[in-house]
Amino acid sequence: MQIKIHNTVIELVQGDITEMATDVIVNAANSQLIHGGGVAGAIVRKGGRAIQQESDRVAPVAVGHAVMTGAGALKCRYVIHAVGPRMGEGDEDTKLKNATLSCLKLADEHGLRSLAFCAISTGIFGYPMDRCAEIMLTTVKGYLTCMTGLKHILFCLYDQAAYDMFEAAMKTVFDGTA
Repeated sequence: MQIKIHNTVIELVQGDITEMATDVIVNAANSQLIHGGGVAGAIVRKGGRAIQQESDRVAPVAVGHAVMTGAGALKCRYVIHAVGPRMGEGDEDTKLKNATLSCLKLADEHGLRSLAFCAISTGIFGYPMDRCAEIMLTTVKGYLTCMTGLKHILFCLYDQAAYDMFEAAMKTVFDGTA
């Protein structure tokens, strides 16, 4: 599923984010940038130890913020490590919005054209997938009202259930035009 807003295509796909050939992929990270499991672990396993080594040099990262490293052997050029909220820590929605915005701004600051998001904080951090979809898509929609060099924003969802929730949220957020 995809929709075009101004000069940017927003697209949903089901798949493995480590296989995306966008300029940058987003890793759902913890504050210490220790990439052991989930999306983070898969990124280091496929991209190589250099990603963890570079992450060690830039950690820690506050919740709601993001940093960028190289991508090692991955198909993308860079990895943005976004630290989303853990459910129950308080003010989770604002923190997820800030993490999403931080990714978009980093990509623009580095002149990148394409970005692939995962569903930040929905794994071990326990954030509800439907809320994640609504907040991330609403944040992207708001960001696209400003000048951006991003031409393609992809949401790479690992399974059909996640895809379905993002698809429903996309239809709502974009007023049924998606």
